[in-house]
Amino acid sequence: MTATSEMLAGLREAFAVQRTRPYEWRRNQLLRLKSMIDENEPALLEALHADLAKSGFEGRMTETGPVLTELAHALAHLKKWMRPRKVSTPLVNQPGHSRIVAEPLGVVLIIAPWNYPFNLLITPLIGAISAGNCAVLKPSELSPATSAVLARLIPSYLDTDAFRVVEGGVETAIDLLDHRFDHIFFTGSEGVGKSVMTAAARHLTPVTLELGGKSPCIVDGTCDLDVAARRITWAKFLNAGQTCIAPDYILVDETITEDLVARMKTSIRAFFGEDPRMSDDYPRMINARHFDRVRGLMRDGTIATGGSVDEASRYIAPTILTDVDPRSEIMNQEIFGPLLPVLTWKSIDEAVAFVNARPKPLALYLFSNSRDVRDTVLGQTSSGSACVNDAVMQISIPDLPFGGVGTSGMGAYHGRASFDTFSHAKSILTKTEWPDPPLRYPPFTKAKLRILKWFQ
Repeated sequence: MTATSEMLAGLREAFAVQRTRPYEWRRNQLLRLKSMIDENEPALLEALHADLAKSGFEGRMTETGPVLTELAHALAHLKKWMRPRKVSTPLVNQPGHSRIVAEPLGVVLIIAPWNYPFNLLITPLIGAISAGNCAVLKPSELSPATSAVLARLIPSYLDTDAFRVVEGGVETAIDLLDHRFDHIFFTGSEGVGKSVMTAAARHLTPVTLELGGKSPCIVDGTCDLDVAARRITWAKFLNAGQTCIAPDYILVDETITEDLVARMKTSIRAFFGEDPRMSDDYPRMINARHFDRVRGLMRDGTIATGGSVDEASRYIAPTILTDVDPRSEIMNQEIFGPLLPVLTWKSIDEAVAFVNARPKPLALYLFSNSRDVRDTVLGQTSSGSACVNDAVMQISIPDLPFGGVGTSGMGAYHGRASFDTFSHAKSILTKTEWPDPPLRYPPFTKAKLRILKWFQ
């Protein structure tokens, strides 16, 4: 028996003896998770800075803070989520009653990415715990400091019979995927998502895939351009653009393009100073490979601002590009870095057609105060989520399910959606033994058929 097989056998034994099912156990594990963050937040933030040069403020805002919000939400609603849900029972099945019971799936695998290495591992874990599962947690090897802290802390706070952290690179992930799980939750790129889904298919394992894509940001002349510029700039250059739902490109009314670009330049200076390289609030690219990839995309437009790089520190300045060809490489892959292409439109229908000609995005942003424009864009496009007059902030609301559509992913989580993702909705009908009318039993007669039609 391999080490992985032995680990999974232990987790399955813990699940089989009902260890994870009681409400009090689930609640206790969530409280322990909260204690882990409360008592070790400085170490977590330090690891995030080591991996991505995130400031403590950004680490709290985008990593530990949102997880604490999810924990508080789950603790407040867990008992309600676990409660069986009654549904109506038709006359043909009376006397009887019907209900739906949320049943834990078993042993699940959570594979996290490197860009938000704490948040995107622990938030799905909250759903897995709430639903009563055991879990194997695979942090990203590309964020080694955060991975190491999680591997040290999680066994110290959570039930080690139910939760295991497995560190390692691609070979480790391949080994894990070679085994059967009851659910796989993966966050990452579309290409790797296909590999995960292929591996899962060998065991008919259901998957949740949180992928990415090119999230458009449409801007028209009815919005407050100063507010739009600040919010777009903040959302795009958060984590140096390494955010799956960052605005990937702007589609702006051609009559206000220069004004919007000028205001975004002002916002960049206000946020990060004249030289963002010197700002403590501006992160770095995760590694040399991603640095080289993003730097190469700069050639696909005219640099309106930014453009400077420092290979030694993996620094790429917040960069706005104009005169971008829609057929260029930067417009045909997810950027995942601090480059923001600006394209223009003459009519809102042209903007909608541009979005619809491309794969469905993980998010869509619209800055407009026109009800007609809002109705047109939201009603005629498809995206995993959408946000009007802001960007990225939709992910901060636990009651809004977060997930993709089409190539941007499948399945959703956050709040109740996380609990449902890691649960099986088991349908149960309970009936009395009497009466037991002969209607449904052979022989079937014309009289029985008339009665059947009346019931149906």
